[in-house]
Amino acid sequence: MRYITYLVIGVFFGIVMFKSEAASWFRIYEMFQFGSFHMYGIIGSALVIGVIGVQVIKRKRVGTLDGSEMSLKPKDKGVARYLIGGTIFGLGWALSGACPGPMYVLLGAGFPSILVVIFGALLGTFLYGLLKSKLPH
Repeated sequence: MRYITYLVIGVFFGIVMFKSEAASWFRIYEMFQFGSFHMYGIIGSALVIGVIGVQVIKRKRVGTLDGSEMSLKPKDKGVARYLIGGTIFGLGWALSGACPGPMYVLLGAGFPSILVVIFGALLGTFLYGLLKSKLPH
């Protein structure tokens, strides 16, 4: 039953992403050209909702869907790792026109060419897993 819940939430998220045009290559291109507020509004709204959600989770000690306790630990405060990682992520997003969420939305919407991007994302994740212990902390 728990997996059905995750599936329903994922399908709902995909529909919202597609209908809001957040998965549209043209909207993403428009954002990187600073041609429209559309994507910045979506990202800004998600940021505000995320901040509020994390604060509620912290203050109310909300558990996970399976009833276990959730723990939010502080992250390391290294600037270089976020600059390098953010730059690589941003370049991949700009070149492919999709970040991880919309990649699967586009596949579900019937755009098979996104499989190349999904393969690249999975390969990059795999390579990171191999190199993680060798990278500076």
